[in-house]
Amino acid sequence: MSPFKDRAAAYVARVEKALDARLPAAEKNPVTLHQAMRYSVLDGGKRVRPLLCYAAGEALGLEPDALDDAACAIELIHAFSLVHDDLPAMDDDALRRGKPATHKAFGTATAILAGDALQTLAFTVLARRGNARMLQTLAEATGSEGMTGGQAMDLAAEGKQISLTELEELHRHKTGCLIRAAIRMACDAVPECDKAARDRLDRFAGNIGLAFQIRDDVLDVEGDTAVIGKTQGADIAHGKSTYPALMGLDAAKQHADELYADALAALEPFGEHGQGLRWMAGYIVQRDK
Repeated sequence: MSPFKDRAAAYVARVEKALDARLPAAEKNPVTLHQAMRYSVLDGGKRVRPLLCYAAGEALGLEPDALDDAACAIELIHAFSLVHDDLPAMDDDALRRGKPATHKAFGTATAILAGDALQTLAFTVLARRGNARMLQTLAEATGSEGMTGGQAMDLAAEGKQISLTELEELHRHKTGCLIRAAIRMACDAVPECDKAARDRLDRFAGNIGLAFQIRDDVLDVEGDTAVIGKTQGADIAHGKSTYPALMGLDAAKQHADELYADALAALEPFGEHGQGLRWMAGYIVQRDK
């Protein structure tokens, strides 16, 4: 099997094409809303969640076309969350993916509507295929006990000193739930997915979801705005608790490495078929944006 790195670019191009096909045309009424939706999703982003979905599919022996809808749905939800997170009432960020945030480009009202529409489109994409398990997985990951709940915890914690345990719970919801859903939906695509395989993939996803957030926190300290595509130091400016702030920078990096090691251990039974997930784990922990 060729290195997953060689396939990752093809997967990114694949999901980009699939998203373009599933988003409303820019010239279709209401034009401004549809333009804002496309602006928020296309031509930007690392596509980490779709890549994790496809890589988990490889581990389970699935063909990519079995996961195109899932990959699109998870990215649409992610895009919706970024549009709303950047709003003045939330994190008030002006830059996203190296360009003006959606509310800066289209106005706050249109950005709110674009986020709403992207969320509903994600579920429409899955409903067309009729996969009830995928729909449930994504809904649970997105709602008040998932990503949206994590954002509420994040807002409530601004300007406060919270414990490391509380910070971990926050990020397992805000960031981790959607990353776990990306991998769980690959399991959902297998009619009778082996419980042991599902549990191991879930363990991998839990570790990598948290490592992803720790790396984000490290980049907020060390990263360059031009590279990471969003304002460096924004978390500190908003008075947010971060792993480097609570643990120290070196300890935060070490914790990410420990999570990475445990994630790799969970993949051992998959052998060569787990290559894609192993590559993604390394990318997440070592990325510079």
